[in-house]
Amino acid sequence: MTYLVLLRHGQSVANRDNVYTGWSDVPLTEQGKKEAQQAGKLILQTQIQFSAVHTSLLKRAIVTANIVMDQIHQNWLPVHKAWRLNERHYGALRGQNKDETRKTYGTHQVALWRRSFKAVPPLLKETESDRRYMELGDIEPRGESLEMAYHRLLPYWTDHIAPQLLAGKNQLIVAHGSTLRALIKYLEQISDEGIDGVEVANGEPIVYQFDEQLNIISKEVLV
Repeated sequence: MTYLVLLRHGQSVANRDNVYTGWSDVPLTEQGKKEAQQAGKLILQTQIQFSAVHTSLLKRAIVTANIVMDQIHQNWLPVHKAWRLNERHYGALRGQNKDETRKTYGTHQVALWRRSFKAVPPLLKETESDRRYMELGDIEPRGESLEMAYHRLLPYWTDHIAPQLLAGKNQLIVAHGSTLRALIKYLEQISDEGIDGVEVANGEPIVYQFDEQLNIISKEVLV
């Protein structure tokens, strides 16, 4: 049996201010740092010994992962940072207040962009040059549906996480609300319509236990 723990980063400045973030690199708030510390304490109580940590290229997830490793006394763990674990790209919505977009586009349309599987937000006219992605080629999207994020996430699961779990090595993923929703959809075989109701809260670890074939034995949200 192996364990996979999923954790959404602690509260970010954008979460606090109720604005779309996506690939924008925003820091944690002080509350977010406390949420990361509490998440680490909850994970510590499970006594799970990890083999590796996986996170995105965005500092709100990276800092959360560092705080958690400190709390669980496993600071030595290798940390794998991957653009495929980045938050869903909200396109031209990023930086905008969510309540204001409801006034502009309507509550129903905004709900589709935020929660549905296939709806694509308004696209950026062009992407900005960012050093962290330059060597990877033209990977930054101008906007993504959850479905698009799902398909760019799965190769990382298949190539880097699932093989480790199959080898009996426990893994910790610290990432973002939408990309974790996408992974949960895959793990639990949730329908395109059903994923609309799935929420992943900041700083609440989700613990999966798998059998030797990666079938889910149990799932627990630590609060």
